[in-house]
Amino acid sequence: MKIIAIKDIIRKDVPIYYRLLYTGVAVIELSKDPEDFRIDFTVEIKPTGQKEVTVSFLDDIDYPLLPVIKDLKTLICDMHTNEMLPD
Repeated sequence: MKIIAIKDIIRKDVPIYYRLLYTGVAVIELSKDPEDFRIDFTVEIKPTGQKEVTVSFLDDIDYPLLPVIKDLKTLICDMHTNEMLPD
């Protein structure tokens, strides 16, 4: 299993400034060919400055979810730190 990228990221308009909601498409290589899976994810900045990322799949995935979500959270956190997510 390998996370290739997250594409077509769109930020949802939410009046809470410390909670960023997004939707996008995760490109994941599960066996041989990369597959697209629609996801929703949230980046919430805690008062301490710590980031909390949550990920939910809109499509069914035939793979254990824990390692996929863990890798997606790491990628999303890196994208947020490097300002690669849309404003």
